[in-house]
Amino acid sequence: MTRRRPIIAVCGLACETSAFTPARTSAAAFHPRRGRDAIALYRFLDAGTPLAIAADWYGALIGRALPGGMVTRAAYEELADEMVCLLEAIVAEHSLDGLWFDIHGAMVVEGLDDAELDLLQRIRAVIGPNVLVSASMDLHGNVSRELAHMLDLVTCFRMAPHEDELATKQRACENLVKCIRAPRDVPQRPFKAWIPVPVLLPGEQTSTRDEPARSIYGSIADVEALPGILDVGVWVGYAWADAPRNRAAVLVTGWNRASVAAGAERLARQFWAARADFHFVAPTGSLDECLDAAFAASSSERPYFVSDSGDNPTAGGSGDVTWGLTRLLERREIIERRAGVIIYASIPGPEAVRKAVAAGVGSTVTVTAGAAVDDLHAGPITLTGAVFSVKHGDQHARTEVVLRVLESVYVILTELRKPYHYERDFTDLGLQPRQADVVLVKIGYLEPELYDMAAAWMLALTPGGVDQDLKRLGHTRIRRPMFPFDTDFGDKPPDLSARLIPLSTEPLSGPDE
Repeated sequence: MTRRRPIIAVCGLACETSAFTPARTSAAAFHPRRGRDAIALYRFLDAGTPLAIAADWYGALIGRALPGGMVTRAAYEELADEMVCLLEAIVAEHSLDGLWFDIHGAMVVEGLDDAELDLLQRIRAVIGPNVLVSASMDLHGNVSRELAHMLDLVTCFRMAPHEDELATKQRACENLVKCIRAPRDVPQRPFKAWIPVPVLLPGEQTSTRDEPARSIYGSIADVEALPGILDVGVWVGYAWADAPRNRAAVLVTGWNRASVAAGAERLARQFWAARADFHFVAPTGSLDECLDAAFAASSSERPYFVSDSGDNPTAGGSGDVTWGLTRLLERREIIERRAGVIIYASIPGPEAVRKAVAAGVGSTVTVTAGAAVDDLHAGPITLTGAVFSVKHGDQHARTEVVLRVLESVYVILTELRKPYHYERDFTDLGLQPRQADVVLVKIGYLEPELYDMAAAWMLALTPGGVDQDLKRLGHTRIRRPMFPFDTDFGDKPPDLSARLIPLSTEPLSGPDE
């Protein structure tokens, strides 16, 4: 008798969310995709691929928003309700074997402490307890004990920057198919060992390019080699969401209970032992200190990149904090026009963009932009300059304008906020970052193309919703003690023993850890 192909549903909402910015994230920001359009997001599910041959995949709703401020409750309810309705239609038509839950893990919704858990509870109410659920997550997500319980399988990225994003999602699907198609004498649901690690650090101190994160994530392969291990996840956690689940965590799954527990404990101990060794991925300083270094750099150190890190839109910043640009334009080197070619990316200003577009390339305009959302650190900025270029149709920015200010400072204005991670983000606007003297970009660690391009680099510790100085932000709801908020754990070191999480079909009991 031929065994039928497994039927698997796909859904998820992803948004890395700062609780320290006044920005809010709407439903439209998720650019929701449904049905076949959702499945088309993943090339490893294209017709003819091994996973497409192994199972039938049905999309419900996938939504991905740029990192930003808290998701409004109305937006979440709208998307969650639609997702549930679409899942109900799939379940009514098919006998579901599995569900792939594609999430980030650091989504904060107004009024919810654990949004991914809440969403999964709603999904479980539709698909029932017997359907296997596999999640893929960002390593900057947060894994609560309750979320670990309700999931059967979970994995996360192992690289920061996230060059393995698609590989991780594919692995989550492969693990799901493997468990669904397991021989009768092998349990479909593996053991799960979860360990919270009381460390909360920004991604700019935990990049896997550098030690000690490189070695910690490098040890995953050794744990995976233990007998009976299916998957290994190490989460750094997300530092800018102020909730009890925010912290590092380790979760190992597999069919050998002893290996699962031992592997999780090994990685948790390694993470904890290295807590004081984490450091920023680049030299740091105030913005003025970074600009001092950049302006004094030799020709061999150019382009000199400076990260305006406190308002990084890909970590959850609003993107419209004007503090960095204001300070830049106040510099004597800029005023005296002896700083060389400077590129600044970027400041949102819909009205400024409209006015510049109407004036046309080559025209001189005076426009005001920024601080429409986050004016906690500086007010709107007024710029006078020549319209250098205009580009329409960007997925995030919609329309982009480059304004040439003080002859050699090129400021990118956007209709909506946008991250600038790729060389084409600049060259499509007629800018040549490789020939620039200094490039200031709202980012934390440089993404691979910019990292390779930069002859020198500093990370400016600037204010904003994702301020790298975590203590300056004022967390009130994280569990304490927590490193580096607390450094003296006294005679009570953290409990890094493995918590064996019950199967998702069994009740979760005991104290919440």
